[in-house]
Amino acid sequence: MAVKRKVRRYSGGVYDLGLHVVWCPKYRRQVLGGRVSVRLRELIEAKAAEKGWEIVALEVMPDHVHLFVKHEPKASASYVANQFKGFTSRVLREEFPHLKSRMPTLWSSSFFVASAGAVSADTVEKYIDTQWERPWTKKRKEEEGSRAPGV
Repeated sequence: MAVKRKVRRYSGGVYDLGLHVVWCPKYRRQVLGGRVSVRLRELIEAKAAEKGWEIVALEVMPDHVHLFVKHEPKASASYVANQFKGFTSRVLREEFPHLKSRMPTLWSSSFFVASAGAVSADTVEKYIDTQWERPWTKKRKEEEGSRAPGV
């Protein structure tokens, strides 16, 4: 499935930022099933809506969570991950007492996060490397070269 590019605007520019975030319960315990899984999905969706972030994909597995989320440029990757982890831990542990009794904290302190988007790193690299090959930039480069000092 291809991710459709949807740029957003704000006063400082235009952006399209996405993150793949993965996190696990403490000790990788398989506690994210049944009602906990359903409620976790609701909480993640609520936090994303509160922040104005777009959930592209979300899977809750028994022992980990995969999330692909689009966010604004001012939010760092760790901020995004920790917003979901902190909020969901607090609410789930209040609503499901067995999560408090089995583990000292709901989530492991670590997480995986990678930037992701509609284009690959190879595509971006090729785009940057070939800037001067475009017809409109070749002409401008030639013009700038003819105005160089000593020419």
